[in-house]
Amino acid sequence: MYGNSPFGSEGMDAESLSQDQRRRIERDLSRVADRTREYLPGEFVVGSELSSGADGPEATVAVRPPVGSVVSAGYSPDDPERSISDDERDDIARGLAASAALQVKQALADHDSPTAR
Repeated sequence: MYGNSPFGSEGMDAESLSQDQRRRIERDLSRVADRTREYLPGEFVVGSELSSGADGPEATVAVRPPVGSVVSAGYSPDDPERSISDDERDDIARGLAASAALQVKQALADHDSPTAR
């Protein structure tokens, strides 16, 4: 969803961010990761990372479900001075949690035996 969106400011990478800008983005990432954890049981591992991409800084939050594939949401901040709004944070977290839950459901659907009758 967000990973395929080409938001970004050209010519800027994670290393060129000021300390305040880097802290703001990392704080936003941490808040998205925390919100995502609220939607999921403890078996799901949630992490975040700020790195340099081809079009500027890339912020990523990823979820590793207990079974199934890792899901992630990435974005390139177009304005490192602007924080992620509460609505955006909730939207990203809900999308990640739903995608991670779907990965578990799809992975378990491959098993023929039902868990209960």
